[in-house]
Amino acid sequence: MSETPSLGATIDELCDIIARRAVSAPEGSYTAKMLQGDADSLLKKIGEEATEVVMAAKDLDSNHLCYEAVDLIYHLLLVCERFGVSPDEVALEMRGRF
Repeated sequence: MSETPSLGATIDELCDIIARRAVSAPEGSYTAKMLQGDADSLLKKIGEEATEVVMAAKDLDSNHLCYEAVDLIYHLLLVCERFGVSPDEVALEMRGRF
């Protein structure tokens, strides 16, 4: 049986992928498109995804909530990359709130 990956390790890996795609901008990459496109479109996705998280939670649908939470986290990481906020900065801020 495989071990369930930790959220932190998974987010670290995703941040690395996002950073690489920001530089390499492979054709057809949604990540690269969102990082290089109109900033307002990317920011709008945060609102859309947050709303979908709220709706899934209100529906008491844990599977849908998990799915939408992943979308929100992914787009939040894109916003941070786009605007120069590193994962380490986020981690330090979060740790400071414990």
